[in-house]
Parts: sequence; C-alpha cells; structure tokens
Amino acid sequence: MRRPDFSLETNAGRVAGVDEAGRGPLAGPVMAAAVVFIGPPPAALAALLDDSKKLKAAQREVACAALQDAARAGALEFGIGAASAAEIGALNILRATHLAMARAVARLPVPPDLALVDGNQPPRLACPVRCIVGGDALWLSIAAASILAKVVRDRAMARLDPRWPGYGFARHAGYPTAAHRDALARLGPCPHHRRGFGPVDQAALRWGAAP
Repeated sequence: MRRPDFSLETNAGRVAGVDEAGRGPLAGPVMAAAVVFIGPPPAALAALLDDSKKLKAAQREVACAALQDAARAGALEFGIGAASAAEIGALNILRATHLAMARAVARLPVPPDLALVDGNQPPRLACPVRCIVGGDALWLSIAAASILAKVVRDRAMARLDPRWPGYGFARHAGYPTAAHRDALARLGPCPHHRRGFGPVDQAALRWGAAP
C-alpha cells in the first residue's frame, strides 16, 4: 500500500501542505493547518505520517507531538487557522473551510511559494494553489497538515465539553453520532452548534429558537 512521500515537494521551493478537519460535524469550528518542511523530513517522522483518518487517536497524538518537536528543532514550520461555528453559519461550510485554510497559511512565518491543498476546490490564498484529491494519503506535507488540524480540533472540542455538558463533545467532537443527535434533541443547540445544518436548525425550531 502506498504511503505518503516527499517527491512532489522536493525542489519546488517552499511548499505548504494544507488540509482541514471538521467539515462534517454539527458543532464546533472547522480547523485547518499548513505545514512547510525545511528539507525532506527524517525517516522516523515520515513513518508516523499518513492521512489522519487512517490513524487511531493515539497514533495521531504521537505524530502531532513529533511534528511539534520537529518545528521546535527548525525542521518544519506550521500555521493553524480556524473558522468558528458562527462563521460557518454566515458563510457556508465550504467558504468557512477556505477561510480557515487562508488563516493557516497566513500564520506561516514565511509565505510559501506553492500550496498543495487536499481536495478539488481551491481556496483563495496569497500564493499559487494546487488541489490534490486524496492528497493527505499521497504527500507528506499534506498528511502532516491533516494530523495537526485533526488533533488541534479534537482538543478544542474536548475543552468545550465541560463548558457545555450533556452534548458529549469530548467523545464525538461534534460529529453527527446518534448520541449527539439525541442530546441535540433533548437540550437544543448551544452557541457552538452550526446554524444552517439541518439537524441543528430542526432542533432550534423545536426549542422555539430561530434557525
């Protein structure tokens, strides 16, 4: 089975891999990360990286810690960006995702020469963009971005859990599980639920709130 490699990034200048986490949930932000490796990543680090969806939570945490260590050692740079539930409701999920990606790239210490973006719809960035469907399973910089975005978002949802008890954010990170849908029906939406998403708007109407 093919694993992500660094061949596309080699000799292409400062290449940022860009990916998001959290397009599908009913609650919480959509998060994006941008990663620029300063030269080929060490083999031990590269072995930890893959599409975040293929990794277990513990594997993502190990990979995230290794990426942060590599950043402190000067082997890579990364930026994290987010768009809130309110921004998702105002913009729609695609435009909010692109906003989060633009914010992530803007937080890189030096602008990249090229952004490799997972997906098929290019965000408007201050650099050339190349979209690659399934890129997080193909290229190491995108795989690294997918892991950082996922871990940071999961941690953000875990921090919301004690502030909004009963929804189970730490367990499902806002995704539309049966338990989350049940809690939404029982409790109604909280400020971190995404208006414009059907189950959230339906719950809001049942509780007498404007969608």
